[in-house]
Amino acid sequence: MKLIILDRDGTINSDSDDFVKTPEEWLPLPGALEAIARLNQGGWRVVIASNQSGLGRGLFDVAALNAIHAKMHKLLAAAGGRVDAVFYCPHSPEESCNCRKPLPGLFEQIGTRFGVQLQGVPTAGDSLRDLQAGAAAGCEPHLVLTGKSAHYRNGGQPEGLPAGTLLHADLAAFADFILERGASPSSEKDKK
Repeated sequence: MKLIILDRDGTINSDSDDFVKTPEEWLPLPGALEAIARLNQGGWRVVIASNQSGLGRGLFDVAALNAIHAKMHKLLAAAGGRVDAVFYCPHSPEESCNCRKPLPGLFEQIGTRFGVQLQGVPTAGDSLRDLQAGAAAGCEPHLVLTGKSAHYRNGGQPEGLPAGTLLHADLAAFADFILERGASPSSEKDKK
């Protein structure tokens, strides 16, 4: 199975310091939905791993989150794409759970649900904690320079990136890279 794990806010859609709390606030980034569709057409299954501490903070409820994801799925379908599953951490930072990124719990849940080893599975996000969580689970880290990392477009990068992190202008550039490469690094090694 060709699997990719993406962050949501700041990677697929616009992020907000006030949290994305309603479907109306969920706005896809330019080219992001089409990038997911191209990955799907290339045989990739796309899964989301997202911190949603707004739930734990009482800023919105599960019904609102489900409505946001319904909008995302509808817009993705219109673009010819799909997300196979959305995994999210509902906890606030004070709850000390294992599923809140930068810890790897969400990624481990994805590996279990899909019955795959995550070694070399590409993961893309806009923040250091997205990549730390993925790398801790064995994924190949990719930083997109949107959302929290948009200010690095003119140079530089966050300190402490996992070894081997690859940088991309946005999700479309990440998709281009993945599709041009053709397979995850682990499957390339398996062919040798």
